[in-house]
Amino acid sequence: MSDALVIIPTYNEAENVEPITLAVLAADPRLDVLIVDDNSPDGTGVKADALAKADGRVHVLHRAAKEGLGRAYLAGFEWALARPYRFVFEMDADFSHDPRYLPRFLAQMEAGADMVLGSRYVEGGGTVNWGISRQIISKGGSLYARSILGVKVRDLTGGFKCFRRETLEGLDLAGVRSTGYAFQIDVTFRALKRGFKVREIPIVFEDRRVGKSKMSRKIFLEAVTMVWRLRASGGR
Repeated sequence: MSDALVIIPTYNEAENVEPITLAVLAADPRLDVLIVDDNSPDGTGVKADALAKADGRVHVLHRAAKEGLGRAYLAGFEWALARPYRFVFEMDADFSHDPRYLPRFLAQMEAGADMVLGSRYVEGGGTVNWGISRQIISKGGSLYARSILGVKVRDLTGGFKCFRRETLEGLDLAGVRSTGYAFQIDVTFRALKRGFKVREIPIVFEDRRVGKSKMSRKIFLEAVTMVWRLRASGGR
């Protein structure tokens, strides 16, 4: 078993699941992959099983139905913590999170970070193939969340992360109720409020190569309202 596990949630990612898995495995020999598939009707789960059969570093967790990004990650975290992984990643299946950054995350973790966040909004970070409206919404959303929560992390909505296992164990994951992109704000805020060392490293976020975005109005509104609940609760 490797030192680190990369959790990749999937729903209708049949075109992406094999290339992203192979790219992660090639990025660093210390990495295992856990594909968390929400019963994708396009056969993603079948392809994931074939990958696991072919390579012992690949694992698959099948869930009965689509319940949102946050639920998928929480299931993956539970699976990881039942095994002796030191570090646990979360990343997207669509190559918007480039696997070439994974060794840089591990270097920061080995240097003492409790959590490392791939950031579009620190020096050296950025986005590719985004329209003006999407840039405004994303940057505005991060600024909105930072302002309400009073934190300095610049990319609160980012979903390319690595956690030390002790960090995950200290976040009271059973109390996380957010499901969409609000989940990313939630777990980062919890880590900060508990005094964990959170570091941002620059990444360039590229729009997905194939398939459709999972963003929706419901997911967006959840994030808008959830930050006020987090502020009121102080991350509890």
